[in-house]
Amino acid sequence: MNDQENLKIPSVVQNILSETIKIGFQMTSELSTGSLLRTLAASKPDGNFLDIGTGTGVSTAWLLDGMDRNSKIITVENDNTVVSIAQKYLGDDPRISFDIQNAGAFLEQIEQTGEQFDLIFADTWAGKYTHLEAALHILKPGGLYIIDDMLPQTNWPEGHELKVAALIAQLEQRQDMLLTKLNWSSGIIIATKQAR
Repeated sequence: MNDQENLKIPSVVQNILSETIKIGFQMTSELSTGSLLRTLAASKPDGNFLDIGTGTGVSTAWLLDGMDRNSKIITVENDNTVVSIAQKYLGDDPRISFDIQNAGAFLEQIEQTGEQFDLIFADTWAGKYTHLEAALHILKPGGLYIIDDMLPQTNWPEGHELKVAALIAQLEQRQDMLLTKLNWSSGIIIATKQAR
């Protein structure tokens, strides 16, 4: 089995990647991660999705490809340059809302509203290395929390491996989450919030 064959990459992802390369942005999710996100999104009909760290919209496009027409997604990004590419290619989809602000501030605000999500993909610092409790608080019981880049990356700052190890240990110790670590793609963790 070759996990890179027959990914059925959405055409919009190819368009986004072309523009992403032109601006030199290198923080996009891998195609295999996108395929996984699409599959997981399809498991949440009528779902409420949160994508923290839109970037140019690669992971968002994969999530949209798996979502049904009654689902909705909020995607959060504070960099207008990169998110403008996502808006160009995904902005006409009525299921998506773009929130352009600091993701940590967004999580603090949304936590106060009581809104909850069926699936959260945390692809930036907030919701992962900061504001983790806020992110997990707004995850519905049975909801999926997904993070990537848990395996060493060439763009990691010095000492980042210690933050990764601490985050993994913190997630492993939680009593309210069941998690699976995948030594695959860029390193994925999928966690499910248990109903109490």
